[in-house]
Amino acid sequence: MQLYTLLTQTLCIMYFDMDIIKINDPDAPEIRAYSRLTEAQLRNRLEPEKGIFIAESPKVINTALDCGMTPLSFLCSEKKIDSPARAVIERCGNVPVYTAEDDLLETISGFRLTRGVLCAMRRPAPLSPEEVCNGARRLAVLENIVDATNVGAIFRSAAALGIDGVVLTPTCSDPYIRRTVRVSM
Repeated sequence: MQLYTLLTQTLCIMYFDMDIIKINDPDAPEIRAYSRLTEAQLRNRLEPEKGIFIAESPKVINTALDCGMTPLSFLCSEKKIDSPARAVIERCGNVPVYTAEDDLLETISGFRLTRGVLCAMRRPAPLSPEEVCNGARRLAVLENIVDATNVGAIFRSAAALGIDGVVLTPTCSDPYIRRTVRVSM
């Protein structure tokens, strides 16, 4: 079995021409963003330029890439590495790809990766309200919406209605929480 795993890893590295790293330890420091950091720690209010968010699924990751987000690493199921995740991984060049068996991925992330891939991405600098309003004809203003799913659903609805921008008060749920981003798609 070990020879098969080694051969598979070698083929993946050659096939993708990127760094695919097999993870066997759920506490490995290189996957901290996926396993041990809270949403508040990912956001990093003290040093916002170091903040990250987690994008889940090839569709969400591709959308974030289309918006200019910077990928930092991937966490991908071994079974899904040659599926729709392949195209998004190839699109990112030399970004490290950490892979593991599905049971270990569930231990790391705390949930079953049904889409098979997560991507840690650099959090964009927040826009000021003036920047959001500049040139906008219609805006949605969210105040005190603390449920991440509701914020994502409002973003999706705003896009469907042709809203030009969304302004969130500081008391709203973080728009880059993994659940918010998934629901907004």
